[in-house]
Parts: sequence; structure tokens; C-alpha cells
Amino acid sequence: MTAIAEPSHIAPDTRIYERRESIVRSYSRSIPRQFNRAQDVWLHDANGGKYLDFLSGCSTLNYGHNHPVLKQALLDYIANDGIAHGLDLHTDAKAEFLRALEDVILRPRGLDYRAMFTGPTGTNAVEAAIKLARKVTGREMVIAFTNGFHGMTLGALACTGNAGKRGGAGVPLSHVAHEPYDGYYGPDVDTAELLEQRLSDPSSGLDAPAAILVETVQGEGGLNAASPEWLRAVARIAKAHGALLIIDDIQAGCGRTGGFFSFEQMGFTPDIVTLAKSLSGMGLPFALTLFRPEFDIWSPGEHNGTFRGNNHAFVTATATLRHFWSGGDFVADVERRGRLLERRLDQMAAEHGLTTRGRGMMRGIDVGSGEVAAAITSACFDHGLIIETSGPHDEIVKVLAPLVIADEVLAAGLDILERSIRNALSPTLGVAA
Repeated sequence: MTAIAEPSHIAPDTRIYERRESIVRSYSRSIPRQFNRAQDVWLHDANGGKYLDFLSGCSTLNYGHNHPVLKQALLDYIANDGIAHGLDLHTDAKAEFLRALEDVILRPRGLDYRAMFTGPTGTNAVEAAIKLARKVTGREMVIAFTNGFHGMTLGALACTGNAGKRGGAGVPLSHVAHEPYDGYYGPDVDTAELLEQRLSDPSSGLDAPAAILVETVQGEGGLNAASPEWLRAVARIAKAHGALLIIDDIQAGCGRTGGFFSFEQMGFTPDIVTLAKSLSGMGLPFALTLFRPEFDIWSPGEHNGTFRGNNHAFVTATATLRHFWSGGDFVADVERRGRLLERRLDQMAAEHGLTTRGRGMMRGIDVGSGEVAAAITSACFDHGLIIETSGPHDEIVKVLAPLVIADEVLAAGLDILERSIRNALSPTLGVAA
């Protein structure tokens, strides 16, 4: 398929949305098209436009749109009248997923986790994780970090840092302490040491925590990537103070930062891991909370959800694990492509005195302000590239290209981004170029 984006400049008729859909909608405001088809790394709109997707459903579509292997597995399952909804009943689809999870992911990495099927979104997985940590430890306090994002339901939202998101709760968001993330005070301040000091001081006012909840790379918070050394220190602190370590791998996992888990080969093993987004591989809702077997102290039905048995998602997730993760070729290719992305973004940043953020295929450029970032992403969209922002002021232009993207297509999209940055920051030079 050609690597050339062909955007339509015809805006859709949005009257039905304006009349009936809540104004809470957001992505459709910066991406004002009506899409009707998607394949590989491309989105197509109802007026014939073709767009390169560097948003990937906020890392929900790591394997692109409608990957043929995953699509065929789902079509075959539906054609055979496979179970679609099953609560937490035993089904063939669930058993096959658990076998694939065990054989392809857990055992090769020396991990022994129980799998808890929560409600179908990431925030459900986080809610289950913090509820379990409180149940296991008998404590209430959870330590989260500045610029963290963990979901929009009340428990997960309490662990989220963004003031705009928190303001929508309408009630106090309590029992969470937001400590400084790695690098929050600059490179010369070890915030893990500060956390240890606070927890060791009986007069600090910080209650003993049930859990420490952290993203290894903060997706919505600005692509801040914690160092392995800092993460190992946090893991040691959690253990020393009787807290469970929860890694939120909802956006950084499933290959986005290289390995299936973002913490692989960092020298620590979390007590609990949350997964969602690209877990199903096809964009079907599916979330999972993994935890050490000794913490599986739930009573039957103590935490449940009507849609914790999305068998269609089990089918595509199983196909994803067996197709992409059974060998090492996919990981090596993602790591290689991540280095390509890193080099290109570093070059763009150096041209304008900017900095880059992130790890693996989860990277971006800090352009200094949300206004500049919005101008860049708008220009990208005009040229057929869908890309969005993150960070406390939306100042990070964030690249979440599909992990399966061909090198030449990735380069073409980055060419659009490079021109858009140049035009936004050096408009006269950009026009001349």
C-alpha cells in the first residue's frame, strides 16, 4: 500500500453529533472527519480521505487496524456461533487465552501471576488493583506520582494528577498521596530518596501505604520515562514499607516500549500489573489485572463486572499473543523501529533547541506550549497525519505509531511532522524549504 496520505478537506455533516452527543467529546474536535474504514496504519473518511494514524487509539491499536490474522480469528469464531458474552463462566475462548498468556508471556519471563478479568477498560483494572492492595494490607493510603494518569472512575481518578480530569469528579478524591515522579525536580534530585525519607519519618504526615502505583512511562502526563534505577528503588521502598508495587502498563505495555511488559529486564517484579488498551489486539474492550498468587484473597463475586467475559476479545488477544509474541522477531523489530523513531525525533528537536521524551515506540517532542503543539498537530492533520498531544499543558507532540508500521511509512509520517514543526517554529524558513 502506498505511503502517501491523501486527506479530504471536506468537513462532515456534524449536526447529529451537535444535536445528540454530549459536548464532552474531545478527539473529534481536533480530528473533524467522519471515518468509515480502517486498514493497517490507515484511516479512511466518508469523503474519500486517507490518513496515516499516529494516534493508534492512544496505544490501543499497537498492531494496526484490522490486522488480517486477528480479523480472521474473530470472523471464524463468530461464524461458528462462539460465545460472545459469558460473565465469568468457563468458555473455550477464555481457556485458550489463559493458556496463551501462560505459555507465551508468563512462563518465558519467569512470572507467576493470577489473572483477574475486570470490567473492560483500563480504569477498571486499576480500581481492582488498588482495591486488592487495600484488602491485602489492611491500609487505605495509595502513593501515586505527579503527572500520573490512571483512569476516570473515582478510585483511579484519585490516583491521577491532572487537575482538569480531577475537577470533573464533583467529590473529594482522597486516600492518595501524589509524590514527585523521577526527574520532577530536575536531574539532580533523587525523588526516590525523598519518598524513602518521607515514609521513614514518623512525623512526615504520610500514612503507611497499601500500594505504590506507577507508570514506567507516563503516557498522558508527558511521556516522562522513569529510569530503571529509580524504578528499582521504588520497588525496594514498597517492599521495605509493606506496600504492594502496582505497575500501570495500560498504555506502556503490550510492546509499546519494547517488551510485552514495560518493566522487563529492569531487575524487579511488580506485585500487581494492570493491562488494557492493546491487550485484545483489535481494539476490542479488554482489561486485565495480574497479581501474585498469594494475594488472591478475593471472595467469589467480591469484585465483578457484567462485561468481564468479552470472549471476542479473548479470541483476538490469543491470536495476538501467538502470532506476535511466540518468538523474538517482533520484539527485535519494534526495538529497531523505536531507535529509528528516536533518531528522527532527536534530529527534529535539535534543529529547534527542543527536547524529546519517552521510550521505545512511545516518544514525543516537547515544543514548549500547548498552543504551539496544537498548531503542529493541526498542520499535520491538514497533510493527512493524525497525531495528538500530551503533558500537563498539552505541550508534548506525541508519536504513537502502530508497532507494525513499515519503515518507509513511518518515515513519511515523520516527514510530515518535521515540516509541520518547522513551519510552526520557523515559518519563513519552513515556507522557503
